Amino acid sequence: MTPASSAESTRSAAPRIAIAGSGFSGIGMAVRLIKMGIASFTVYEAASDIGGTWRDNIYPGAECDVPSHLYSFSFEPNPAWSRAFSGQAEILAYLKHCARKYGVDRYVRCNARVVAARFDEARHVWRVELDVNGTREEIEADVVIAASGPLSRPAMPEIAGLDTFEGKLFHSARWDHVYPLDGKRVAVIGTGASAIQFVPRIRPRVAQLDLFQRTAPWVMPKPDKPIGPRARWLFEHLPFTQRFVRSAIYWQLESRAIAFVVNPKLMKLPMKFGLSYLERRVKDPALRAKLTPNYRLGCKRVLLSSDYYRALVEPNVNVITTGIREIMADGIVTHDGRHHRADAIICGTGFQVNDVPAPFHVTGLDGADLGALWLRDGPEAYLGTSVANFPNFFMIVGPNTGLGHNSMIYMIESQVQYIADCLRELRQRNSRTMTLRPDVQRDFNARLQRDMLHAVWTSGCHSWYQTRSGKVTAIWPGFTFSFRKRTRRVQPRDYHFVP
Repeated sequence: MTPASSAESTRSAAPRIAIAGSGFSGIGMAVRLIKMGIASFTVYEAASDIGGTWRDNIYPGAECDVPSHLYSFSFEPNPAWSRAFSGQAEILAYLKHCARKYGVDRYVRCNARVVAARFDEARHVWRVELDVNGTREEIEADVVIAASGPLSRPAMPEIAGLDTFEGKLFHSARWDHVYPLDGKRVAVIGTGASAIQFVPRIRPRVAQLDLFQRTAPWVMPKPDKPIGPRARWLFEHLPFTQRFVRSAIYWQLESRAIAFVVNPKLMKLPMKFGLSYLERRVKDPALRAKLTPNYRLGCKRVLLSSDYYRALVEPNVNVITTGIREIMADGIVTHDGRHHRADAIICGTGFQVNDVPAPFHVTGLDGADLGALWLRDGPEAYLGTSVANFPNFFMIVGPNTGLGHNSMIYMIESQVQYIADCLRELRQRNSRTMTLRPDVQRDFNARLQRDMLHAVWTSGCHSWYQTRSGKVTAIWPGFTFSFRKRTRRVQPRDYHFVP
């Protein structure tokens, strides 16, 4: 056997797989590969440790808004969750536990950021470019799996003069714990999921907190509470009890999809409850008017907090709804000409999800540029996983896989199952590559956007779920169990195979 044919035989038996990212998606995919007996893979992580968004988001009060029992892998329940909604440190510890227990650690290469992947059509392999501590390196892979997720690139606000501010400036996803906030005048830009968590935590420490709000969010009380030792004992010694709780939580959350997708008019009752909650917490009518949402519940992300409104009624907090005109060396100037002095500006402005290129530069057949395609038409894929003209390239938490009502871990595990079945199909057919048919992607996304027309996300507001043109590219417009059904097995007719 010649060296070339030997290499082909090895690849057919065990494809070389490059996974970009080591959060829930990357670790979940790695565990599945290990269980499949595939050891020819590497998880490339840009940072110095694993964990993804739960490693990066270490701002005060960082915690999940999905119940702990559901925000975990189905194959690795955690009977020791301390609270109904876990905090950042506990979730990160859980991820590291999973990596150690299933042996993922030895497949992870840290400080190695994937910056580009180019498909070599002559050799049917991916040439993957890495940034390893500032040095460029190239490796080859038969399969590339992008698992960095959409919430990995912080979005700084586009405001004139931002770079002229002479105080402390940082994004909530890059929190500076060294900088002392005590006694400072702090400006917070943004009122999204991160801000409603860290604002109540830093409010007692600062002298003045100016909160710049563009759109009032819908905020619901968070039913968080400690999980007592008796319940933890039951979960550990009688595992079926935790499976029952997990299932109950899943179906409770899944039922909300009826209002999100089937009949948004059903949002009237929870909207009434949300306004009642606001009225109970905020007695000042002027402040309450500022905090009253002007769009249908669910059109933007629904936020959970039991202390956000309490923080905003404190005397050292000022909610500012006038738009920002510019940022100067010592503060922020709003469109009404008022100057708001600040020692520090914290941007709780979310992440780059739409109207941005792919997480890294990806070049497929005939020079197809994934980033350019996404900038032109908005992010698009098939089941959020495969993209036409990009052979053996898969994504986890790709376009239209986000949720407004349930746990993303459920979606991640569904995509992991689908990719695993694709790898099985490649091996059974002894194929070099599988490439999604363009008509399959086109028809799928046309149907998906038609389904979106009746969903709450197209009811009038503009959110990070959408591109600037209004196309919803982040959210799955349906039930999660329907997504799982579609991703349980690959349909070979959807792909072209190269033998």
